[in-house]
Amino acid sequence: MPPKIRELISQLQKSGFKNRGGKGSHRNFSHSKGSKITISGKSGDDAKPYQIKAVKIAIGEVSK
Repeated sequence: MPPKIRELISQLQKSGFKNRGGKGSHRNFSHSKGSKITISGKSGDDAKPYQIKAVKIAIGEVSK
């Protein structure tokens, strides 16, 4: 079972990403180290494989 969008958002926020807002179902997150990521979809939707991968990469970049 894939994680929900809200779980990806929670992981980003725990890693220090701040929600910069967005338009519609898009949410833009940025980190003080310069990394940015956009997550789209309702919070209860299943995350797509490319979204899961993008979140892992973004978190990996800021944890170095």
